[in-house]
Amino acid sequence: MRTLALIFVLANVAFFAWSRYTGAPEGAGDPLPLKRQIEPEKLKVVLPGEPAPASAPRPTPQAAAPAPAAAKCIEWGSFTLTDAPRAEKALEPLALGPRMAQRRTEEAAAWWVYIPPQPNRQTAVRKAAELKALGVEDYFVVQDEGANRWALSLGVFRAEEAAQARLAALRSLGVRSARVGARETVVPKVWLQVKDVDAPLYARLRETARGIEGSELRECVQ
Repeated sequence: MRTLALIFVLANVAFFAWSRYTGAPEGAGDPLPLKRQIEPEKLKVVLPGEPAPASAPRPTPQAAAPAPAAAKCIEWGSFTLTDAPRAEKALEPLALGPRMAQRRTEEAAAWWVYIPPQPNRQTAVRKAAELKALGVEDYFVVQDEGANRWALSLGVFRAEEAAQARLAALRSLGVRSARVGARETVVPKVWLQVKDVDAPLYARLRETARGIEGSELRECVQ
């Protein structure tokens, strides 16, 4: 019995020696498990009841700035040869310099604003003086032979709407005998062209154009 017990003790001693010196060490799969699996500088201890830290916001791409509107060539008109200087004077505050030019053309006018023919030249001249006293500068006395001799022309227009606008402006000045009628004729006209017009300048041109009834702004005709 003693011999059997001694054999059992020796067997345990031998197994312990073998497992201590020849067996695989604890954690042999990774000798530094924590260091390899955790980045301590990125750890944050969260206490009970404390909200978790928000993740860093991702940068959002900024919207591209809208491209500036391209500058254009704009023309204002159309004006008779006698009306063009007044339109040029209205543009003087804009200091356009060499950016402004004239384009001459001939247009077929289908409408005109006029005061019917007077009995004779003296009466026509007297009527013209009345117009001038009311502040009307743009007129001329028709002297050609025909049914309209000694009439006073107050403007010729391609469209009836423009003629009606001119008539309304004259009525506001106190001209009561003017009217709108059809008249087929070819009239020399002037368009004032302005180059390199951006949005702010176009707004100022539009405001200036309102001062002359029947005129219009449009892109230049080449």
